[in-house]
Amino acid sequence: MNSAGDTITTTRDVDAVLIPLGTPVTIPEGAMVLITQELGGSYTVSVSGNLARVEGKDADALGFGMAEETVPEEVQADDKHSGGPVDEQAIWDVLRTCYDPEIPVNIVDLGLVYDCHVVDTDEGGNHIDITMTLTAPGCGMGPFIVDDVRAKVLSVENVTDVEVELVFDPTWDRSMMSDEARLQLGMF
Repeated sequence: MNSAGDTITTTRDVDAVLIPLGTPVTIPEGAMVLITQELGGSYTVSVSGNLARVEGKDADALGFGMAEETVPEEVQADDKHSGGPVDEQAIWDVLRTCYDPEIPVNIVDLGLVYDCHVVDTDEGGNHIDITMTLTAPGCGMGPFIVDDVRAKVLSVENVTDVEVELVFDPTWDRSMMSDEARLQLGMF
């Protein structure tokens, strides 16, 4: 089984996104790639001197089986939209499964999530408003991170709608990281 730090040969053509630009590319079958990160259900690989993000659905091309479920078990449910209350801790737990593909720390501990709150809808559902930022305003990976956040929060029981607002005021800086994140990244 492959893991971060392994150099592997792709087993088929695989769609990817160049980091940090967000440009779609195809990594050809037989390409040598170095797996630099496998967090949150996606993979960051180094290929031909570039970093690229590969979605979990394409894990087989990297020699992995199907991507493991990245949503914590406690937020999975068969009838997730029953109209009941939303466990806000479950939202924060699932946000901790979202990663910037260049940084091996989740977006919550990086300090990228500024606000998250539940709004009851007139139809009996629960709308989640999330305000977040990126480590750099020009990062082309922003739309991919936002889509990841939206999809994972929608998996939380009783969540019926998610809106993610990307803001750049206040500007993110390293002081917004948790102590755990600074320790993990060696930034104390």
